[in-house]
Amino acid sequence: MATTQLQTTELGETGLEITRIGLGAWAIGGGGWEFGWGPQADGESIAAIERALELGINWIDTAAAYGFGHSEQVVGRVLADLGDARPYVFTKASLVEGEGRKVVHSLKRDSIRREVHASLDRLGIDAIDLYQIHWPIPDEDVEEGWRAFAELSDEGVVRHIGASNFSVEQLRRAQQIAPVETLQPQYSLVVRDAEQELLPYAEQHGIGVIVYSPMSSGLLSGKMTRQRIEAMPDDDWRKHDDRFREPQLSEHLALVERLRAVAEVHRATVGAVAIAWTLRNPAVDAAIVGFRRPDQVDPVIDAASLELTDQDMAIIEGADR
Repeated sequence: MATTQLQTTELGETGLEITRIGLGAWAIGGGGWEFGWGPQADGESIAAIERALELGINWIDTAAAYGFGHSEQVVGRVLADLGDARPYVFTKASLVEGEGRKVVHSLKRDSIRREVHASLDRLGIDAIDLYQIHWPIPDEDVEEGWRAFAELSDEGVVRHIGASNFSVEQLRRAQQIAPVETLQPQYSLVVRDAEQELLPYAEQHGIGVIVYSPMSSGLLSGKMTRQRIEAMPDDDWRKHDDRFREPQLSEHLALVERLRAVAEVHRATVGAVAIAWTLRNPAVDAAIVGFRRPDQVDPVIDAASLELTDQDMAIIEGADR
């Protein structure tokens, strides 16, 4: 399989050299569960993963919760054909299947240990390169969950451990038990809370950062329209999210037009500019980008090397108006 040379960076202090864009496998978990993206053909998912790897992406971020194991199974089918040439595999625990295919949160040690072995089986690998607590819920069990993760690291079942969706206070509590090697917050032009405390804290403490939803779940892809949102299947969670509804929707579509103006200058796509904006933050090592079809990969791959100027940033932020 031919590969393209993409820019890489070290993920915090893990020693993992990762491409600045990684493949996010949330949507390929399919529909029919609480946070599904509607129907998804496995063949298209596999083709998307293969295209991303062909273009040089060297890590995949998934989770046991995505389709309650289905995403990991699909990723595992691709990994089975790659042998030692496989990409890094990052996955998560703490969300388990409840009644009606709804998410149940658990940070109990026994639950996490069951999850990790189920993930290893589905992925068909001997060790997970980065294992992350998906959500720090319930808060009172964060210490128990992190101790379980530290155990798995000591046993070599997972190579590195990280946290997703943690607050600074929760990071501090976890670090009293074992180092938090990586952090995965949501970060985009639409969701910027992480800029206040979280990203500066991670940078100060040498915690590697991979951000998720840099295109705000497709909202900043340049292809989202009111008509497309209305046509989404009812089991696509985005159809019911406030960001995709008025009055927020009009603001976000206006932002997309500012991104489009910058994209035209760089001969790039709107989505690539949105992703590049997140990578400009000095605390951010890489961004997770979800691909559902192979044709979605090529238009945003340039984000890994797209250098935005101060003028670009002023346009994006609306400071030129």
